[in-house]
Amino acid sequence: MEGKQHEAKAEVFDPGRLGFDRGRPAASSAEGVVARGDFHAFAAGAGQDIGGRAQLVRRPSGGTFVTIHVDGLTPGGHYASHVHKQRCENGDADGHFQQDGPVAGATPPNEIWPGDGPWFANGAGIANVDTTADYVANPDTLSVVVHDLSLPSTANKVACANLD
Repeated sequence: MEGKQHEAKAEVFDPGRLGFDRGRPAASSAEGVVARGDFHAFAAGAGQDIGGRAQLVRRPSGGTFVTIHVDGLTPGGHYASHVHKQRCENGDADGHFQQDGPVAGATPPNEIWPGDGPWFANGAGIANVDTTADYVANPDTLSVVVHDLSLPSTANKVACANLD
């Protein structure tokens, strides 16, 4: 996962600013078809107090916008996040979403990576990152997984949010 590295913005999270509404399921709006879900500690992150929210918007004008807010991370920790093609409870959300299948590659633009590559949690263990794909994502965008890059790549999933 080479490329740009981002330090997450150190700011107070306002769910309304990003269109998050904890009580609403996926819906259609003037912005597009929206899917969202809450992050929870997951796999290698079991036992950590990780929370937050993910949202994916398929825009009618084309494009897919994904934004995440994650808290409870290691302050200054190095992370990456990807949209996955399985729900959190299905095989640890195994498999990155790939718009055009594995032949098209395991990096953007074929995959959707909030933060556009590795990023860092701020000093409070909070991250707010997003990305826009230039296509309307296929329907197999089922979850967003956060990977802790300080852990081995075979066991570094620490948080997951189902996109409903």
